[in-house]
Amino acid sequence: MNNLFEQIKDDFPVLINNPKLVYLDSGASSLKLKSVIDKQTEYYTKYGVNIHRGVYALSHQATEEYEETRNVVARFINARPEEIVYTKGTTNSLNMVATSYGFKHLLAEDEIIVSELEHHSSILPWQNVARQKGCIIKYIELNHEGRITIENFKKVLSKKTKVVALTYVSNVMGYITPIKEIISLAHEVGAIVIVDAAQAAPHIKIDVKEMDADFLAFSAHKMLGPTGFGILYGKYHLLEKLEPVEFGGDMNDEVDLYEATYREVPYKFEAGTPPIAEAIAFKEAIYYLEKLTMNHVHEHEVQLINYAIPKLLTLPNLEIYNPTTDTGIIAFNLHGIHPHDVASFLDEEGIALRAGHHCAQLITKWLGCSGTLRATFYIYNTKQDVDRFVLALKKAIDFFGGWD
Repeated sequence: MNNLFEQIKDDFPVLINNPKLVYLDSGASSLKLKSVIDKQTEYYTKYGVNIHRGVYALSHQATEEYEETRNVVARFINARPEEIVYTKGTTNSLNMVATSYGFKHLLAEDEIIVSELEHHSSILPWQNVARQKGCIIKYIELNHEGRITIENFKKVLSKKTKVVALTYVSNVMGYITPIKEIISLAHEVGAIVIVDAAQAAPHIKIDVKEMDADFLAFSAHKMLGPTGFGILYGKYHLLEKLEPVEFGGDMNDEVDLYEATYREVPYKFEAGTPPIAEAIAFKEAIYYLEKLTMNHVHEHEVQLINYAIPKLLTLPNLEIYNPTTDTGIIAFNLHGIHPHDVASFLDEEGIALRAGHHCAQLITKWLGCSGTLRATFYIYNTKQDVDRFVLALKKAIDFFGGWD
């Protein structure tokens, strides 16, 4: 399996142009494949026209390429093409569901279950719905590791539960939520489940039919693809019930003076000219991941984590908050040093990682700190990257020294 990953760095222009870079910020955004970049260039230079509306050959070609991505995404997560809605990203997708489903179907005193592991885009839309509709937000108590457990989920689940909105993989702790079991329990009380898969889709195999997800969202830019493009999966019968939240060209069917009808799913949710180049290019990222296989992607990350964590634990005054992480995410701090200072020092050593609350302030507060350092490993990282990372941290400890 390791042979699959030996030459991967050569497929990423950023790494070719920055040969000394150790990129450990894939949790924020992954690096982009050359094939993705080339596909965008191909669109702009060979058939860079609008889709769906043109009756000429170039428009037809662009439309075919654009719609083929829908088929590829559907296959990737085991969905039907008509259940794949193009969006601007995970945040846009999750807001769409909360706005359309939440305001129409939820009533005062209905309960919404979330967790302190959530990215802001998974919780703020439901806070907004709850505030305006009089709903009640309930939090799953995290266990001593900071994990969501079935036992604690059952404690907050009730007949009043109408929505469960949870992360599949925490963007700070790297834990995999037992989402399939949670969905099954939620469905027993008639609740729908919205899955934030932004950190899951790039790293583990997703099968929306097997897990029985109602809605699931992820972004292209975190999985080797372009920015400004994302996916919302929804069960077809639920998508049919949703009202569009954006109106304009290409989403309508018949328009009269005082009313209009809309196109079928998924097109009624895709108003205006979309990010055509990004949509067309995204399938190249999926082809690449499919060639590697998601099982191998996850296995590679776990190998790197298992190699890195024992080395990090030997360093003085370093605390790892998630030593049992399930994916390529390590959240940590050096005691007495602000994470931003450490990140700036590491940057001088060619190590790029994230410092702060990572748009997940609730779990940061749960950890009892103002922010963390976050190293996220992905397919283009190696054990040599780990060694350089650890060495740079040793230098940082020596440089800052002097704390208790």
